[in-house]
Amino acid sequence: MVLKTFGWSFAVTALGLVAAVLYGGWTAFGVVAILSVLEISLSFDNAVVNAGILKKMNAFWQKIFLTIGILIAVFGMRLVFPVVIVAVSANLGLIEAVDLALNDKDKYQQLVTDAHPSIAAFGGMFLLMIFLDFVFEDREIKWLGWLERPLAKLGKVDMLSVCIALVILLISSMTFAKNAHQHGGGHADKAETVLLSGVAGLITYLIVGGLSGFFEGRLEAEEEREHEAEENARRSGKKVSAVAIGGKAAFFMFLYLEVLDASFSFDGVIGAFAITNDIVLMALGLGIGAMYVRSLTVYLVRQGTLDEYVYLEHGAHYAIGALSIILLITIQYEIHELITGFIGVALIGWSFWSSVRRNRALAAEEQALGEKAEPHSGAGV
Repeated sequence: MVLKTFGWSFAVTALGLVAAVLYGGWTAFGVVAILSVLEISLSFDNAVVNAGILKKMNAFWQKIFLTIGILIAVFGMRLVFPVVIVAVSANLGLIEAVDLALNDKDKYQQLVTDAHPSIAAFGGMFLLMIFLDFVFEDREIKWLGWLERPLAKLGKVDMLSVCIALVILLISSMTFAKNAHQHGGGHADKAETVLLSGVAGLITYLIVGGLSGFFEGRLEAEEEREHEAEENARRSGKKVSAVAIGGKAAFFMFLYLEVLDASFSFDGVIGAFAITNDIVLMALGLGIGAMYVRSLTVYLVRQGTLDEYVYLEHGAHYAIGALSIILLITIQYEIHELITGFIGVALIGWSFWSSVRRNRALAAEEQALGEKAEPHSGAGV
């Protein structure tokens, strides 16, 4: 099972490390290995959230996620995206940006760093909306009940998550503009860009998430009608053809996953510059890491891990909330990637341990009930 799920990841790892050695020797090998570990540690919460969405999709779309999706993730977000950001922010042509990335790595790194505030605003707002919509929803299973119960009551207020997200964005952009003005920096004119980027992240979430939810709802309604038709046919002894279900729901869920992955990859791409400014090594290292995240997502789905460890999804969403706030803070202040990775791993680890304790408690309760029932069953024989 492990080899089947992670086989492509192992193969890509081997090819990527060999390519690194051929490209830059053993130093490049070490850099790519470090970047791979960085990407995996920063994106583990991504895999857990992805699994919660992917388990609703059929085997075909799971394969699309692992094939076309990984091409978008590796080549689109880890290779093309940083170049496009530089081209847009510096008013360069795409070919000029590629030439800059390959031949003037220091200037390329500086341009990407300059574009970080707008990148962080977009990704931070998208991830913040995911977190807010999760904690404001009234769920049957609650992890931190003392916090989630009152938040679920507040969630009954329409558009509350959007209002909170916009207030946080306004505070972030105003703080950025104020600090830039006080220090006489050249970023004061970018405050408007930060605001627009954050609004774009919010709009992207509302459009993609809304379409995904709409078509998912239609898909569930069609499946329910199909089930009722089959039941009626079974009772009357007739045969009925299955209702044709379109792939729009799965497509928009796939699109949602890709935008989600893009938002998660922002911190990995920016953080990679702390290790290297060589775009080839970045693409190799982050690409290998992205492959493992994809494989881990499918593994969690096929093993039913989220159903067994019910608080994992909660922990991952709290990690998303932490990451969104960190991204918004990094608009103005620098935060080390190790802190980001540690917070995410700590929250998921805590939720995993809570799930284990819950399962043990339930098992002990069932055993106690079974022992109480045994004397009664014995007396009746």
